[in-house]
Amino acid sequence: MRIDKYGQPILNENDLCDLFLRDPTRTIKKAYTEHPLDLDQVFLSIENIPKLTQYVDIESSVEEFDKKMQSNWYMPKEYLELDIAKWVLDQCKNEAELQRAGEELIKFHERNMFVLLQYLKYLVDTMRKNNIVWGVGRGSSVASFVLYLIGIHRINSLHYDLSVDEFLK
Repeated sequence: MRIDKYGQPILNENDLCDLFLRDPTRTIKKAYTEHPLDLDQVFLSIENIPKLTQYVDIESSVEEFDKKMQSNWYMPKEYLELDIAKWVLDQCKNEAELQRAGEELIKFHERNMFVLLQYLKYLVDTMRKNNIVWGVGRGSSVASFVLYLIGIHRINSLHYDLSVDEFLK
């Protein structure tokens, strides 16, 4: 398997066979191949084989590609449409929590980070649903009360009087 300058894997026939042998249930819909394959001819007895996409070099710089990819957040529509500010504020139990969450939300908004908060909410919900364990928190992220409310960490920054400026420098 080779990797293009954008970090995307480009598969050959051997790579595809390895994928099928390791995990026959694995989806290869979005796999890029060096040469187009007619899978209907290769796997006549298997139904519903997805069509592979032939790799085509992208006519853009790595920086342009990265910017485009960073604008795509792969999460369900319900999270993309979630009013994360309202959700966070609804989790607050008193005036001090509302004040702190509001101040942090303004800072997140100024940095255009609401979509990141939506994604983190999706990530935590997915981990909870699938019984995946994650850490209690570390580093400067524990200074964020909003991240505490979302569930990224379990350190209440209000209790320890941690400044969010430690996180959002």
